Amino acid sequence: MSATNASNGSRIETYEDFVKVHDLLLAASGLPQSLHFKLFQKLTSETFDGGAHFEIEPCEEGRQRRLLLTSETMAKDSNVFLIDHAWTFRLPDAYKQLQEVPGLVQRMAALMCVDVEDDGGSEQAAESGGKMTAEEVLESEIRNAKETGDGFVRWLELEELGLDDATFLSLNLSTKFPDLLALSLCGNKLENQEKLVEEVTKFKNLKALWLNNNPVLEKSDCGMEDAILQGCPKLEIYNSRFTHNFGEWALGFCADVYGKDNPASSHQGNLPLQSVTSLDLSNRGIHNLINKAFSPFEMPNLSYLNIRGNPIEENSVSDLFGLLKAFYCLQSLEVDIPGPLGDSAVEILESLPTLSSLNGVDASKILESENHIVDSMLQLRLPEWTAEEPLADRVLNAMWLYLMTYRLADEEKLDENPVWYVMDELGSALRHSDEPNFRVAPFLFMPEGKLASANVKRGDECTRDYLFGIGEDKQRSARLTAWFYTPQKYFIQEYEKHLKKLQSKCLPSLSVKSSATTVVHRSDGSALRVYTDIPQIEEFLTRPEFVITNEPKDADIIWTSMQIDEEVKKAVGITDQQYINQFPFEACLVMKHHLADTIQKAQGAPGWLQPTYNLETHLSQLIGDYCLRKRDGLNNLWILKPWNMARTIDTTVTDNLSAIIRLMETGPKICQKYIEHPALFQGKKFDLRYIVLVRSINPLEIFLADVFWVRLANNLYSLEKHSLFEYETHFTVMNYGRRLNHMNTPEFVREFEKEHQVKWLDIHQRVKSMIRSVFESAASLHPEMHDPKSRAMYGVDVMLDASFQPKLLEVTYCPDCMRACKYDTKAICGGGETVR
Repeated sequence: MSATNASNGSRIETYEDFVKVHDLLLAASGLPQSLHFKLFQKLTSETFDGGAHFEIEPCEEGRQRRLLLTSETMAKDSNVFLIDHAWTFRLPDAYKQLQEVPGLVQRMAALMCVDVEDDGGSEQAAESGGKMTAEEVLESEIRNAKETGDGFVRWLELEELGLDDATFLSLNLSTKFPDLLALSLCGNKLENQEKLVEEVTKFKNLKALWLNNNPVLEKSDCGMEDAILQGCPKLEIYNSRFTHNFGEWALGFCADVYGKDNPASSHQGNLPLQSVTSLDLSNRGIHNLINKAFSPFEMPNLSYLNIRGNPIEENSVSDLFGLLKAFYCLQSLEVDIPGPLGDSAVEILESLPTLSSLNGVDASKILESENHIVDSMLQLRLPEWTAEEPLADRVLNAMWLYLMTYRLADEEKLDENPVWYVMDELGSALRHSDEPNFRVAPFLFMPEGKLASANVKRGDECTRDYLFGIGEDKQRSARLTAWFYTPQKYFIQEYEKHLKKLQSKCLPSLSVKSSATTVVHRSDGSALRVYTDIPQIEEFLTRPEFVITNEPKDADIIWTSMQIDEEVKKAVGITDQQYINQFPFEACLVMKHHLADTIQKAQGAPGWLQPTYNLETHLSQLIGDYCLRKRDGLNNLWILKPWNMARTIDTTVTDNLSAIIRLMETGPKICQKYIEHPALFQGKKFDLRYIVLVRSINPLEIFLADVFWVRLANNLYSLEKHSLFEYETHFTVMNYGRRLNHMNTPEFVREFEKEHQVKWLDIHQRVKSMIRSVFESAASLHPEMHDPKSRAMYGVDVMLDASFQPKLLEVTYCPDCMRACKYDTKAICGGGETVR
């Protein structure tokens, strides 16, 4: 908590010193200058006084907390508060800390509201005497009908009573209640389809039937539903969804005109829906909205309509617009976008000019901003868990709804691994709003400062913007998916358009040309002078045709590990007549997002490239892919890789969509489908490093060194969720401070062939073909790479899946070849190969 003077190491005592040391931090925080002195006072006195101004209140049925102001008022820019860090960690250490730090997992579980245990369910409550029996419910309903009505029971709820088939039949409901309009049997133990259909179809006037959460639905097909609809011709609601017969009663039920206290009868007057002003038809399975009852004649005063979650595919967009235009009082509409009214909010408003609000957003704001996808009524993404799940696992799943991040740096370099942290209970209770009244800003080496940005009064919920400063140009709406359930249909549609585009790609065949590359030599026949900063070249380049020079400007050949741009050439004195070991625009190969883009634009989605998304540009498509996989029960494990970092720095494996989106905050990344079933060697994961020499782009001339090497993980492979935090289980780069499990390549090949009963030559041919395709993609899409004075060597990292098919991992510039020079020098398949 204490701050020290950076210049002389003494403790900061004065406000002037505080400002001098923290000037840049204060500016970056956005804290108004009028609050700088108050921040200084609270930091130096360690004053955490938020409890005197706010209170934390449970919400969302105890699954979340919110922060309320208890002071009478708080004017804009009038105060600043400190928030402590409850948990600070680096991602690989998260699970270990939760297990080992006393009290941490309990505090985090309580803070994230995942410490609540299951109450045992309704069955347990019934056994303890907390509910009436079915017979008691029937007696109560009959008695109530006689006391308050005409003696006829028309609405019956027998929910969560543990009814099995025999007990249900013994109740003889159709004889006792022949005029029943609504019957709910939710949450029982009904299993026999035939008996159930036979019994419920005796109710010829039935308008609504609920069988939700009964075993019979798990076993049933469309046959049971068809039989019930045929036997109950007046049925309008079946299992909470509208039938094709829906009409006045179903609409009246959704408008609260009809219900348990007023189930309707044959004596209803004319136009029973004429007083309806608000109608919620969301998630009713409506296929056709054009209906006699759904009309301005029946509902002339309708001003609010919600039709979210309905396919309504039997009506055209123009027919629906025509229908809705007739409701002259309609001012507020909620509908999926994209959906039955198209994929543009602006076009919807232009077609329905009476609307003042669309999906909870003011119509004028939509038209002004020209946003086509709008939604202010997003459902919160709350943590989910089972009673058997340990607290640590619940926290690991829920933490992405609460985490914040920063990265440390000094004058020399940026810290490779970001720091994640959870704010204390008060800070974590600040929920999201697009129009927040508070702001949270990190202040380096000190607790968080919560900054007022609007006038608030007692009882107001205090909110912040989870994506402060991030607009639609940075995919704001898609990124909100980390905390809210956003419209899946939109993202799936974006993914399907993306997939269709990929499937339309086909790499054009490159014309075969004879080599135009000339042999490099000096006119006087003397040795070629080579400048290099790579130790292996200095040590192993011993052929008499070459001699090492220490001056780049004097060299015929420059072979360096550094990037050489025009500024470097000018500063060092490098000319266009010198040979350099890099090609122009080679970023299309060696930066991960450009590599994926190059291959996808050239070839679409070849089998050797896992589905890959640049999160900075294709987050919506990734979300759509994720949602479809989840819907279809497919594996949803993904690996996130920074655009341009090596050695698996800031690389994460996860199946948590919120985590995928939040990890964008630590730098630009690609998200790639994880190879969940790789080929294993003695139970361990491995990958292969191949070396490719490129001599020319046009014509394409590449050479594949037959000397490759294998990189092995140290631990046995596992998909158990905790193993995802174990570097030595899921990653293979061990030669940077970790235990290197070295194995000579010939020995590996012999043992691998023996273990899997395969021929390595077959695998090699598939790898060779894949590598050729990679460089053909670059040559075809980026002819500007060609330079007659360029040569380059690249490392191509390959993994095999369980079917021994190669998968491209990445291409690296100027790969580290120490291991190849010192250990793996024996060719496996008969020497280097030309693959042009």
